[in-house]
Amino acid sequence: MVTVNHAEGVRHDPRRWWALGALVASMLVLGFDMTILNVALPTLARDLGATTGQQQWMVDSYVVVFAALMLPAGLLGDRFGRRLMLITGLGVFLAGSVVGALAGDVHAVIAARTVMGIGAALVMPLALSVLPSLFGADERTRAVGVISAASALGLPLGPIVGGWLLNHFWWGSVFLINVPMVAIGVAACAFLLPETRDPASPRVDTLSTALTATGLGALIYAIIEAPDRGWGDPLVLGVFAAAAALLAGLVLRERREARPMLDMTLLGRRGFLFNTLAATLVMFVLSGLMFVLPPYLQAVLGHDALGTGLRLLPMMGGLMIAAKGAQPVVARFGARAVVAVGLVVLAFAALLGSRTTVDSGYGFTALWLSLAGVGFGFSVVPAMDGALAALPADRAGSGSGLLMTLRQVGGAVGIALLGSLLASAFRDRLDVTGLPGEAAHTAGQSVVAAHLVAARAGSARLADSANGAYVHGMGLVLLVSAVAALLAALLAAAFLPGAPAAVRNEPEEEAPVMAGPGGDAGQ
Repeated sequence: MVTVNHAEGVRHDPRRWWALGALVASMLVLGFDMTILNVALPTLARDLGATTGQQQWMVDSYVVVFAALMLPAGLLGDRFGRRLMLITGLGVFLAGSVVGALAGDVHAVIAARTVMGIGAALVMPLALSVLPSLFGADERTRAVGVISAASALGLPLGPIVGGWLLNHFWWGSVFLINVPMVAIGVAACAFLLPETRDPASPRVDTLSTALTATGLGALIYAIIEAPDRGWGDPLVLGVFAAAAALLAGLVLRERREARPMLDMTLLGRRGFLFNTLAATLVMFVLSGLMFVLPPYLQAVLGHDALGTGLRLLPMMGGLMIAAKGAQPVVARFGARAVVAVGLVVLAFAALLGSRTTVDSGYGFTALWLSLAGVGFGFSVVPAMDGALAALPADRAGSGSGLLMTLRQVGGAVGIALLGSLLASAFRDRLDVTGLPGEAAHTAGQSVVAAHLVAARAGSARLADSANGAYVHGMGLVLLVSAVAALLAALLAAAFLPGAPAAVRNEPEEEAPVMAGPGGDAGQ
C-alpha cells in the first residue's frame, strides 16, 4: 500500500494513470446511474402510478442528499483516506441499488434513491480531490477530461442498457445492473488507487451538515409542491421561508468558523467562483433537459425504452467529442473564450429545441440535441478544470466538495424548477373536457398518465391534447434553459480569467466580492 500526503503528491508516480483508471470506473457507475433512471421514469409512471411530482422526487431525493453530503464527504476523505471513503461510498451505493431493485412502491424507490445519493456523495468529490495529488498542472486538464469522458460514457450507456432491460425485464432491473458495475469500481479502487489524505483538514460539522440537508430539502420540496398547491399557498411560502432561514444560518455559521466545512473564502477567488458558477448553470440546464426528454420521446413520439436510449445518443456523442477536444482548444484560445462560446452554443441549442412541435419528428430533435452536447462539453470541462486549478493545495477535498455541491444544487433546482414549470404548463394546457373528475385529475398528473386514461376511455382527442400540452411545456422549459445558459455565457465572458490554461500558474487573483471576513482564500 502506498500512503501519500496531499502536500507531497505523486505526480511522477507511473501508477498515476492506472489510478486514474480506478477513478474512471467509479465515475462510470455514477454516470451510468444518472441517466438510466430518466429513461425508466415513464415505465415507473405507468407501473407504479408515479405522478410528475413523485418522478421529480425519485430524481431529486438522490440529488439533494448527494449535494448536502458532498462537503462532509470531502472532509472525511481528506482526514481518513480518500480511497477508503471511495470504497465505502461505492458500498453504500450498492446497498441502495439492491433496495431499489426490491422496492414495491413509489416511496420505497424514493428511499432507495436517497441511500444511493449518500453513496454517490462519497464517490464524486473524492474522485476529483485525488486529481491534484496525482497530476501536475500540465496533466490535470487531460485527467479532468478523462474523468468527464468517463461520466459522459455512462450517460449514453445508461439509457441504452436501461432501455434494453426495461424491454425484457421488470423495472427493478435498472437498479440491479449497478451490482456488477460497483463490484468493478471497488476492485479497481482497492488495487490501483494509492491512499491519500490530509489529516489537517477541518472537522466534519454535524450542525452544518444538518442545515445543508434540511435547507436544500425544504427548498426542493417547496418548488416541487408549488404547482399542485399554488405558489401562494401558506405551506409553500412557509417552507420557502424555512429554507431561506436554514441556508442563511448555514452561511453565517460557516463564516464564523476558523476552518469551515463550507469554505466561503474559496468563493473569493475569481477563478473558482465564476468557473463554479458556470458549471452550476450548465448542470441546471442539462438536468432539466434530461428530465423532460424521455417522456417526450416515449409518450409523444411513441418509442419504447430502448429506442429512447438510442435517440439520446446525439447529445452524448456531441458531449464526448467536445470533452475530448476541449484541452487543445483551451490551450490555444484560453478557458474564458471556450467556456463562453460553449455556453452560447448550449443556449442556441435550447432555443432551437424550444421551437419543437408535435409534428417536428425526431430529426429536428437529434439536431438540437447534438448541439446541446457540444455546448455542454466545451463549457463544463474547462470550467471544472479552472475551478480545480484555483484551489489551494490544502483545500482539495473541501474545495472540490464545494464545487460538486454547487453543481448538484444546480441540477436539483433545475429538475425541481423546470419540472414544476413543465407540470404546471402541461396541466393548464391539457383539455380534459367531458372526463369524470377522478379521471381528469389522473390525466393531469403526467403525459404518461394522460395516455393511459385516453387508452381506457378510447379518446384520441385526449391523447392528442396530452401530446400538445407536453410539447408546449417542454418548449417553455427549453426557453428558460436557453436564458440560463446565455446568462452563464455573459458571466463567463465578463469575469473568468482570460489567460490560457497552459500558462495559468501564477497566484489566483482575489475577487472583490464574496470573500470571507479577514479570510485569505489561499490560507
